[in-house]
Amino acid sequence: MRDSTSRPAALITGAARRVGAVIARTLHAAGYDLVLHCRTSWTELEALVAELEAARRDSTIALQADLADVDSLPQLVDTALARFGRLDALVNNASQFHATPLMDATPAQWDEFLAVNARAPLFLARAAAPALREAGGAIVNILDVYAERPLPNHGLYVISKAALAMATKVLAIELGPQVRVNGVAPGNVLWSTNPLKAETPAMLEERTALRRQGTPQDIATAVLFLLRDASYCSGAVLPVDGGRLLHI
Repeated sequence: MRDSTSRPAALITGAARRVGAVIARTLHAAGYDLVLHCRTSWTELEALVAELEAARRDSTIALQADLADVDSLPQLVDTALARFGRLDALVNNASQFHATPLMDATPAQWDEFLAVNARAPLFLARAAAPALREAGGAIVNILDVYAERPLPNHGLYVISKAALAMATKVLAIELGPQVRVNGVAPGNVLWSTNPLKAETPAMLEERTALRRQGTPQDIATAVLFLLRDASYCSGAVLPVDGGRLLHI
C-alpha cells in the first residue's frame, strides 16, 4: 500500500478504449494515479497501462470484472485501496449500448441494461463511499443527453441512463457533504458502428447549435473539471453536447 499522502487516485470503469481511455489519459496527465477497469477489452487495457506507465511508473493498475455481478464491485475498491492507499475519485463510465427496438426487446436485455448502466454505478459508489468520504472525493457518472429524451430504437438504453441520472442526484444527497456527485451527459462524440444509429452527419449539423460533432476529449475535460475544480457543484448533470439539447 502506498502512503495516503501521495497522489490522488481515481477508479475508472470501462477505461480500455473510446471515451474511457481518453478520460484515463486526461486524469493521468493531471496527476492522478489510476485503477482502470474493463470487462472484455483486456488487450486494449494492457496497451493503455503500458502507455501510461511509460509516462509515470507505478501509477496504474488494470482490473477485469463484470459489473453486472454486484458481489464483485467491492473488490474493485479494495484493490484500489490496497494499491494506492486512498481513493479520491470514481468515474462510472462503463456502459451497455445497442439498439433494442421495442417489439424485439427482451426481459433479459432489460435486466442487462439496468444492471450495467444503473445498478452497477450505484452500488460501486456505495462500496467506494467510505474511502471517498475520507478523501473528500468526488464521483462523476457518464450519462447521455438522451437520458432526457427518447431515442428511437434505443428505449432500454435511454431508460437505464435516465435511472443513472436520478441515481446521481440521490447519491449527491446521500454521500454529501463529504463527497460530491455529478454527471456528464455527452452528445455525439463518436460515431456508432451500429447499423441502427440514430443520426447522420447532416442530421448532427442541423440539430446541434455548434454544428459539429464533439470529441472524447470534450468529455474528459468536463470530467476533470467536475472532479478537481467544481468544488461547489453536486447533484448536477453537465451537458457536453454542443447545444444538442436545444434542438432535440
